Amino acid sequence: VTVSLVNGTFAESENVITRDRMLDVSVVGPEDEVQHPPRSDWRDEGNTTLLDLKTGKTGTCTIGVSTAARIIELSADDFNEYLKHDGIVDTLKSRTDANELKLDVAERYSKHVKAIVQVGDQRSSGFDARLGYPVEFVPLQNPYELSVGDSLKVKFLKDGQPVAHQMVYASHESFHGHDKDGNHIEAFSGRTDQDGVVNVKLDTAGRWYVRTIYMDKIDETDADYESNWATLTFEIR
Repeated sequence: VTVSLVNGTFAESENVITRDRMLDVSVVGPEDEVQHPPRSDWRDEGNTTLLDLKTGKTGTCTIGVSTAARIIELSADDFNEYLKHDGIVDTLKSRTDANELKLDVAERYSKHVKAIVQVGDQRSSGFDARLGYPVEFVPLQNPYELSVGDSLKVKFLKDGQPVAHQMVYASHESFHGHDKDGNHIEAFSGRTDQDGVVNVKLDTAGRWYVRTIYMDKIDETDADYESNWATLTFEIR
């Protein structure tokens, strides 16, 4: 099978992911066995990076990629707009409360993505694999045992520990839009509870993603903020 690594949405990727940025690539199988595909298994087509993967036993699997951090310098206006666009509301509020909206910033960012895939009809373990990324979503139910109208419980972890009150968004491939100000509109938004768990209502069939950006203000010579992006992709039938 071919797995698409997309920087963007289901419909469009903004750029390929170069191999040197891939700190980890893991495939966890139905019996929790782990593989790390070599770089030679990756290829690029246009702006999308593709992994050619041979499936093994029937069951549920997790595929994950964690990228190295990069630093980007942003003007105050561009950073504020990015916070609004991607729904990083807590950082935006902190900047507003501290009268820092006119400060330019340097941001250190990295991305940590996971996909849950089903091979054949038999459900199995493998769906809730923890890959040890700086941030990651861990589903508490196998999404391939759920149907339209169910809710998926997902736990959000930072350095292996649950994060309470984290803003989480979810959407599906047939739902994507922006409001009048250009900010993302998602099919679902909510915050994690005290155990780091959020219930995502699955109101339609198709491919879904759950996403969040965990951002800290830091005091370092090369960066003012550090962000870790997490996504979890799966399908509901």
